[in-house]
Amino acid sequence: MNEQDQIKALFSASISTKQTAAETMAEDIAKAVELLEAAVKNGNKVLSCGNGGSAADAQHFSSEFINRFHQDRDSIPAVALTTDSSTITSIANDYSYDEIFSRQISSLGQPGDILLAISTSGNSGNVVRAMQEASKRNMHTIAFTGRDGGKMASLIQDQDIELRVPSETTARIQEVHLLLIHILCARIDNRLFNLDE
Repeated sequence: MNEQDQIKALFSASISTKQTAAETMAEDIAKAVELLEAAVKNGNKVLSCGNGGSAADAQHFSSEFINRFHQDRDSIPAVALTTDSSTITSIANDYSYDEIFSRQISSLGQPGDILLAISTSGNSGNVVRAMQEASKRNMHTIAFTGRDGGKMASLIQDQDIELRVPSETTARIQEVHLLLIHILCARIDNRLFNLDE
């Protein structure tokens, strides 16, 4: 297989994963949209977290909500818990890396807020702890996972939603996670502001 064929194969793998996700995840994605809509209408906010590429996704989501997605509209309250290096490093130093998000949630999280918890494996210790802290504070969790859902899947309660990408490959899972962010933003813009992409 030459270089161009290998590149095309990667495109095909991404497309195939997204097609499978569309078939298997649409119902849960719709529930996540409804959960977000209700929270925003109630004056609540979204706190997002993840590591590495998932940290970038958390920040991407937050920026789309606070600034805008496709068209001008009012700002939607959201905070990426991945961005304050002084807070993150002090918590990691004084407590542990597993506490870098949960400690922030214990300060910022309010009942009815939503935690957007992102981990391709579902096993990131600090994201697992974030979900546990969110539950204590009567927050809702929307968990972006992959593979078998990992430890995060076992923490999903009635008020929570898991969006598990049907793939074992980190890159494919991350690609769908980004698409999920765009879908949630597009649907919230439409439902709250009557904006179409």
